[in-house]
Amino acid sequence: MRTRGGMCAARSCLLLLFFHASPLAQARKPRGERAYTRRPLPQQSPTPRERVDGAESFSLDFTAVEGNMDNFMVQVKNLAQSLYPCSAQKLDQDMKLSLLRNASVTCNDGSPAGYYIRESKGSKRWLLFLEGGWYCFNRPSCDSRYETMRTLMSSAKWPRSKKGTGILSPQPEENPHWWNANMVFIPYCSSDVWSGATPKSVDSHYAFMGSLIIKEVVQELLSKGLDNAKVLLLSGSSAGGTGVMLNVDRVARQLEAQGHTGVQVRGLVDSGWFLDNKQYKYTECLDPIRCASTEVIKRGIRYWGGMVPETCRQAHEGEEWKCFFGYKVHPSLKSPVFIVQWLFDEAQLTIDNVHLMGQPIHEGQWRYIQNLGQELRSTLRNVPAMFAPACLAHELITRTSWMDIQVKGTSLPRALHCWDRSLQEKSRNGSRKSPPPNGCPTRLIDSCPWPHCNPSCPTIRDQLTGQEVGVIQFLKHMGFDVQRMAQQQGMDPGKLLGMLNNSS
Repeated sequence: MRTRGGMCAARSCLLLLFFHASPLAQARKPRGERAYTRRPLPQQSPTPRERVDGAESFSLDFTAVEGNMDNFMVQVKNLAQSLYPCSAQKLDQDMKLSLLRNASVTCNDGSPAGYYIRESKGSKRWLLFLEGGWYCFNRPSCDSRYETMRTLMSSAKWPRSKKGTGILSPQPEENPHWWNANMVFIPYCSSDVWSGATPKSVDSHYAFMGSLIIKEVVQELLSKGLDNAKVLLLSGSSAGGTGVMLNVDRVARQLEAQGHTGVQVRGLVDSGWFLDNKQYKYTECLDPIRCASTEVIKRGIRYWGGMVPETCRQAHEGEEWKCFFGYKVHPSLKSPVFIVQWLFDEAQLTIDNVHLMGQPIHEGQWRYIQNLGQELRSTLRNVPAMFAPACLAHELITRTSWMDIQVKGTSLPRALHCWDRSLQEKSRNGSRKSPPPNGCPTRLIDSCPWPHCNPSCPTIRDQLTGQEVGVIQFLKHMGFDVQRMAQQQGMDPGKLLGMLNNSS
């Protein structure tokens, strides 16, 4: 009786929740409830095609609340928590560890690879996230990595559960458009930028199976509901972001080959768009952090047995290492991919041997940093969907504060939602292009020329002390000359200082 009563209460709560969330409930607002302002939209009856294809995660129509989605999500959550039978027992929203059934697909040390999963019954959207964490490229660098960063090479001490943040969060106020998706976090334990297909042997000592890990995870998820999915978003940060570009088309082909042609495979690349540029200061290639990115990849691709997309491989035959760099591989991809990239990426500057804290930066380093931003902008010129703030940072989509960063007044979650809508429209209209919805941009890049000129940039912290550093303090440390910079930009020095004050 107790169990049955609990189930009935749960059903009642879900019915109330769905009713409250529907546009019909919006029209029947009870007396005394506080109203909130929203943009009136013309009432239109959906066509039969729209009824089938419109919503990808569940059947609610959110059009009526789109102008005030954050407010709406908070109200939904508050309602759910206020209903005693539903909130009496806290739902466990963490992702749970599942080791791969296929024991031949392993981490570097031969321990089983795996993934963390939080299923969302009824949702037909799946978000798979590839973790980042540098790489190793020969026996000495891999031995050192195993001693200092073992969880990036072995599953032996992985925790049983993991909390999702940013785009992996189950909280609608933190993750307004993907909170209800099936979430899968794939830990990085192959040290090969998710490219390898080489098992452990006596000669190699380590396994490099990043690409095979992705393939095997996707295969296992088919029995958990991925076979009925409408959208699979393969996402990743840093090395995981680069891994998205190397594997997104391969995942699409894997599903298509097994008859799952209804799954739309897309990519989301966060801080994985690295440059094969010349270092500011050359150093001998002894460890991954100080070694030039081109040299690391040239050595690594041989050591890992790394695989790259076939079209890119054919375009750069004999120089397949070039396919690890976004501006080289992106034009060859068939799957739609959204690029998230800081214009002054901390990892890129570290590889280039530009160290921003400690000794004051001189004019040569300042010019190098500015040129880096210009070079990165140039490589993004033909990318149709992107979010590129002029900030000094690394990784964004799993930050709890990822909604705070804006480019031209638009946040990243909003830009991704617009991209999602544009792809749905394209799917409905076939190959015919349709203009983006009004006020819904998908291509956002800052035009200001120096680090942290965007007022919404995240806080800068001193890498040595951990203390916050104001923008003006940071730029002065870098030898920033307000008078000269204002003259270069054709601005009044007072206006430039005001901009900097607003961003500090």
